Amino acid sequence: MASIGENVRNIWKIDELRRRILYTVGLLLVYRLGAYVTLPGVDAGILADVNAQGNPNDIFGFLDMFVGGAFSQAGIFALGIMPYITASIIIQLLGAVVPYFQKLQREGEEGRRKITQLTRYGTVGITAFQSIGYAINLQYGATGQAIVINSTFFMISTVIVLTAGTIFVMWLGERITENGIGNGISIVIMVGIIAFLPNALFNEFTLAGNLFIFLMEIGIWALVMLGVVLVSQGMRRIPVQYAKRVVGRKVYGGTTQYLPLRVNAAGVMPIIFAQSIMFVPATVASFFPDSAFMVEFGRWFSDISGWGYSTVFFVICVFFTYFYTAIAVNPREMADTMKRQGGFIPGIRPGKQTSEFIDNILTKITLPGSVFLGLVAILPAFAMQAGVSPGFAIFFGGTSLLILVQVTLDTLQQIESHLLMRHYDGFMKSGRVRGRYM
Repeated sequence: MASIGENVRNIWKIDELRRRILYTVGLLLVYRLGAYVTLPGVDAGILADVNAQGNPNDIFGFLDMFVGGAFSQAGIFALGIMPYITASIIIQLLGAVVPYFQKLQREGEEGRRKITQLTRYGTVGITAFQSIGYAINLQYGATGQAIVINSTFFMISTVIVLTAGTIFVMWLGERITENGIGNGISIVIMVGIIAFLPNALFNEFTLAGNLFIFLMEIGIWALVMLGVVLVSQGMRRIPVQYAKRVVGRKVYGGTTQYLPLRVNAAGVMPIIFAQSIMFVPATVASFFPDSAFMVEFGRWFSDISGWGYSTVFFVICVFFTYFYTAIAVNPREMADTMKRQGGFIPGIRPGKQTSEFIDNILTKITLPGSVFLGLVAILPAFAMQAGVSPGFAIFFGGTSLLILVQVTLDTLQQIESHLLMRHYDGFMKSGRVRGRYM
């Protein structure tokens, strides 16, 4: 087995892989530079002074992490790629209930192309709507003193620039997917999250004041990441037997293959859904600053370290894990496809019984996956209760940790595919980054 150092050297021996990696790094540098280009009409110095007096751990501080700080700095990429993610989620949900979108999903490459085009149109509309709210928040919030031009012109220019910025970021992500390495959209989000990590580590080391405590926190963080990797890659294999078929003089089938069912088939989407739901009460309460009840209600839903918030967040995560798994994995479609291809699960009749068997297995393995996902979602609250600084506690769980782990695994799998195609060893002893069977 080759060492890690040798594997890294092998990466640079492959011209196509080296070119793809450098291309990806170059586009990511462009994205990061855009986070520091301020919107027209905003005084960056005044804005920095106002932000220094604010609370970085509120709802806007959380959103700021996904765009690498561009949200708080009023950058041209302030909304980042999140409107595209929102549009993708809406299209995916429509695919579960609207016949037209269900038809597109079954049309193969042509259907995917139409869905991609509709997602782009949806991104433009969502970005325009969100940019209006962002401009209003800049003008009439605490940052209003940083606006140095006419309010009407600022509103129009902000909507245009932010919409164009999000479309440009979406284009960068698509170019990375096509000509770079990994899933471009996911990598763009991951880079925004990683941008906060060095500062969070430095602040935690400063606040800890003790090297042993700091190293212990890093060790616990590493163990949490290992657990996330284990569950993310964990799967249940169901044996599938294919009947023999004679075509001419050749015999096909007669072999046993496996149907892999992931423990966490929903990925990071349940936490994103749950987090979006948890944002709604605090956002609604902000429109009633004169009501003591609404202020207290909004504070309760903004305190991510509170036990009440964590309990509700955990329950919603478990619910959405089952909900999204039901949308993403269709046992009936699996059973029908298996039947058409002449496959069957030993001891189970094809058709309805196969569908019920797969659904039963999926329900059982989703339970531990959903509970684990819920625990990962509220781990930052436990970390804060234990004394970890809020900036570093966010990396102990939640959306940020899952995105970091899953995007890293997906990128490693793509790099490994290039290595294995050219007869180089992969990163793992088995020669391939693959799921752990349970």
